[in-house]
Amino acid sequence: MFSIFDSQMMLRAIELAKRGIYTTAPNPSVGCVVTQGDDIVGEGFHFRAGEPHAEVHALRAAGENAKGATAYVTLEPCSHYGRTPPCADALIAAGVSRVVCAMVDPNPKVAGRGIQRMRDEGIQVDVGLMQAQAEALNPGFIKVMKTGLPFVQLKLASSLDGRTALANGQSKWITGDEARADVQVFRAQAGAILSTSQTVLDDNPSLNVRWEQLPDAVKAQYAQDNLRQPVRVILDTQRKVKDDAHLFSLDGEVIIVTASHADSGNDTVKLLTVAKEAGQLDLNSALRALASHGINHIWVEAGATLAGSLLKAGLVDELIIYQAPKLMGSDSRALVNLQGMTCMSQVPAYELTDVTCIGDDVRLRMQKTQPK
Repeated sequence: MFSIFDSQMMLRAIELAKRGIYTTAPNPSVGCVVTQGDDIVGEGFHFRAGEPHAEVHALRAAGENAKGATAYVTLEPCSHYGRTPPCADALIAAGVSRVVCAMVDPNPKVAGRGIQRMRDEGIQVDVGLMQAQAEALNPGFIKVMKTGLPFVQLKLASSLDGRTALANGQSKWITGDEARADVQVFRAQAGAILSTSQTVLDDNPSLNVRWEQLPDAVKAQYAQDNLRQPVRVILDTQRKVKDDAHLFSLDGEVIIVTASHADSGNDTVKLLTVAKEAGQLDLNSALRALASHGINHIWVEAGATLAGSLLKAGLVDELIIYQAPKLMGSDSRALVNLQGMTCMSQVPAYELTDVTCIGDDVRLRMQKTQPK
């Protein structure tokens, strides 16, 4: 069904889509290539929500050469009016003869309608080329559309013996400079950085992306003003965080998730009120509320209590652990607080997907094991 040339062009479209991973949220990252015969006549990718989609950029570059051409797109062209017109209509109007989609759009507003609209106009539409690679571009977008929950990455840092701080609370720094810089790349790709009021009170963190710590390759591709700062989300059940916290003095949106209905008293802060469960915020409800706010992808940096609660609730999609070549002793603080398990079936299980040396440390990436 698909030729070697088709695969080469879709691979190019996927590479183009990756250029938007730091800027497109909450929209998906999408790439498009338009070809005539064996020649590329137009390329494009979606850069920012509200701006033209990948197909529009590629068709503009192709101009008259789009007539009778083939378009390779990493995601089904949209069929509805949002902040921009439907891309399926743009491809029809341009006169392309064939469209190759890596995957169907999971958005219920699209979900095959764009494909059918183009087929109704006589365009050959082939679907499924490099679907797994295309899905990997947008795990947050896909998960929210299918489940109503955001994609959650939990970042942890530990010693070899699984400890995160000494008994007296000292923890700076377990990992090295390279590992802390690597964290900035993950932060920059997320729609939000989530932490707790306790972390804010203890560390007074920034919880933002530090431009100077990003790799040169990223800084060469994006102007600093174009790099999107993730929303900073603080779980604060009892409204302990005060207005003089450092994160309120920085640019970017801040959301306080709380059980209190009191006004924030701060124009730069948005309050999301959710129910409590066993005296704590209902984490499932909190994540659904954040998804409704347009947050598809959350990067969690918090202490052992929240980490344990998220893991026990099955809400962590990916674990990212930076492990330092150090031993901190049995009286040091544990990586996560997980208690009350009485059988192995209750133990959260993850599949190791990547091991990378980051300076003197090791970065472990693990995906949640799917039920059999």
